Amino acid sequence: MSLDPSTAQPDDTAPDDLADTPEELSADAREAAGRPEHRYQMVLAALTAMGLHLLLPHDFVLSPTWIYPVLMGGFLVLLIAGDPGLVDHERGWIRLITNLMIVLIALSNLFAIVRLCDGILTSPQPKFANDPTQLLGIGAIVWATNVIAFALWYWDVDGGGSAKRAARGPWADPAFIWPEMHLEGYMSSGWYPQFADYLALSLNTATAFSPTDVSAVKRWAKMLMIVESGASLVIATLVISQAINSLGGQTPAG
Repeated sequence: MSLDPSTAQPDDTAPDDLADTPEELSADAREAAGRPEHRYQMVLAALTAMGLHLLLPHDFVLSPTWIYPVLMGGFLVLLIAGDPGLVDHERGWIRLITNLMIVLIALSNLFAIVRLCDGILTSPQPKFANDPTQLLGIGAIVWATNVIAFALWYWDVDGGGSAKRAARGPWADPAFIWPEMHLEGYMSSGWYPQFADYLALSLNTATAFSPTDVSAVKRWAKMLMIVESGASLVIATLVISQAINSLGGQTPAG
C-alpha cells in the first residue's frame, strides 16, 4: 500500500487555536475588549488608605505629618486631571504617578507595621502595647491598609494595567487566571477584572493565608501573594496574642 501525499486528508481533529495567526489573535483580543473602568474605585481606595493612616497615633505616622496627605493629594489630583472619568489612557507619566502613589501607601504602612511589631516585641513595651483597645485598633488599621495596598498593586500590574486590560481583554498576558474567564456563558461580553475584583483577591489572600479561587500564573504575582499572606499572618498573630496577654494581665477594679 502506497502513501500518496497528494491524497492525504487534513486532520480535522487538530485544535483550531493552533492555526491562529498573530492577526487572528489580535482580532480576538479586540473582540474581547470591554468598556474602561471608572477611576473612582481606585481613588476611593487610595483616599481610604490615606484616611486610615492618619487615624494612627502620631508616632505611627510618617514625619512630618503633613508630607503624606500632601503627596497623596497631589498624586490623586494629577491622576484625575490627566485621565478623568475612565481609566483609558496609557500615558507613561500617568503610570509613573500611579506607581509612586502605591509605593507611598505601601511604605507608609510598612513604617507603621514595623513600629507596631517593634512595640510588641521590645521591652519595656510602650503604652499602646498594653492597651488592648488601642492595640487592636492599630492592628486593624495597618491590616486593612495592607489589603488596600496589595489590591492596588495587583490592579496596576496585572496584564499591563487597567487600560490595557480593557483594550485587549483578560487573556492578554494575564498574571492571574479568574474563574470568570472560564464562565463566559455567565458573564457579560467584554468582561475583564477591575479594581473590585483585585480588592476581593487581596482580602481573600489576607484572610485565607492560602490560594483563593484566583490562580497566580506568574512568579512575581505568586511572590506578591506570599508577601501579603505573610504580612497579614504576622500582624494578626502578634496583635491578637498581645491583646489577649494584656487582657490576662489586667486586674479587676475593686
